[in-house]
Amino acid sequence: MTEAIRVIVVDDESLVRAALRVFFESAEGFDVVGEAQNGAEAISLARAVRPDVVLMDVQMPTMDGIEATRRLTREFPGIKIVALTTFSTERVIVPMLSAGASGFLVKDTSPDRILDAARLAHDGGYVLSPRVAQALVTSIQDHELPAPRELGRDEGLTEREMEVVVLLAQGMSNAEIASAMFVSEATVKSHLGRITTKWGVRDRIQVLIRAAQLHLVTIA
Repeated sequence: MTEAIRVIVVDDESLVRAALRVFFESAEGFDVVGEAQNGAEAISLARAVRPDVVLMDVQMPTMDGIEATRRLTREFPGIKIVALTTFSTERVIVPMLSAGASGFLVKDTSPDRILDAARLAHDGGYVLSPRVAQALVTSIQDHELPAPRELGRDEGLTEREMEVVVLLAQGMSNAEIASAMFVSEATVKSHLGRITTKWGVRDRIQVLIRAAQLHLVTIA
């Protein structure tokens, strides 16, 4: 039998913590091993219970989620952090992802998608909610590169690979991309694998960033 994914919930609002606990305890394959109300408590708790995944609020007193994520990923390289916050602005998205978060969701995300994000993060994947993906792409296009450059000969994408990138920029998970393209998740993963190889990047978030820098995707 597969071991349950050990989760801790970090949020300064007790109602949010309680709701997240209910989501995870009612789902198969998860074990909520603790709660914390700020980043400092999260670090102490992580040292005590060694979670697999941390659901992390961003804006909290004492120590915010960005600093806590930076410290946790440095101290526990295998830990996965999924940011879950009310604010999906460039000011928090980029620092949180740079600190090592494996995903970034807004708090109006459905319970099923939050659970899927935790599973995906645990398995080494990355997930962004649609609003976060849009904010990230817009931020990069506004500030990173003022003009697009041409793709090198080995960087060009096939039509299907480009379709994956466009859907990724809409914040879709692998399962949602697979459904939209009428293919299997394995096929989507294969496309992403080839894209990361062509572009020399490490994950789907880096694919999104590179696509935005190259002006291959836009947000209306």
